[in-house]
Amino acid sequence: MLLSSKVALITGAAQGIGQAIAERYAADGAKVVLVDVNEAAGSDVVHAIVKRGGNAKFIQADVAEKLDVHNMMAAALEAYNYVDIMVCNAGIVDDASFLDLKEEDFDRVLRTNLKGTFLCAQAAARQMVKQIADSRKPGTIINMSSINAFFGLPDHVAYTASKGGIMQLTRAMAVALAPHGIRVNAIGPGSIETPLLKEILKDEAVRQMVLSRTPLGRVGQPREIAAIAAWLASDEASYITGETIYADGGRLPLNYIMAQKN
Repeated sequence: MLLSSKVALITGAAQGIGQAIAERYAADGAKVVLVDVNEAAGSDVVHAIVKRGGNAKFIQADVAEKLDVHNMMAAALEAYNYVDIMVCNAGIVDDASFLDLKEEDFDRVLRTNLKGTFLCAQAAARQMVKQIADSRKPGTIINMSSINAFFGLPDHVAYTASKGGIMQLTRAMAVALAPHGIRVNAIGPGSIETPLLKEILKDEAVRQMVLSRTPLGRVGQPREIAAIAAWLASDEASYITGETIYADGGRLPLNYIMAQKN
């Protein structure tokens, strides 16, 4: 199997893209550690994976808290001894316009999305370097960026800033960890049918707007992002580092024109 004998940590794994990645990794033979603040939902996902014959554990943690990240890593090592794959997927959004965005909300989003990615990736990288000294193959880190690292969203200012930061963090990490053989890449999803987006798309006007900016004419599925994450974590992507793969149905190449005032 693609990820046989690998141990993977996935943050934000209780639903959506993180859940799909955890399920795909387990199906590909990895031992998976699901990390989330939502213990009930995360435990349900673990139960479903184990029921299908996979090997999975759940750890409750806030990725923005250094002590939680330390405890997360310790628990994963206690369960499986190694960490070969770190997927930094946990993220939250803001929904105020730039003029109305509160400082505490800006800090909250950057704290989880950008700082959380940094803390988890650094903890994983330090462990991977130790493992190399014990003759374990170098690991890989996958960060979750977004096409909004490029696009400016007036009502998701902090989210947009955080995803741009993750794109650059990925590049810097890749260069810093290359001497150790540790690969670092990111995925930049477009409109993916997570539980949140599915609810929003019930509004037909919103659905048409989303489709109008997506050349493939449909929203993506979490399993399609999980497939990219599986490939990036495998030896088949062994010469790729410092890149962000955008899965957006063609949105980035589209010359999208804003409506003009009369």
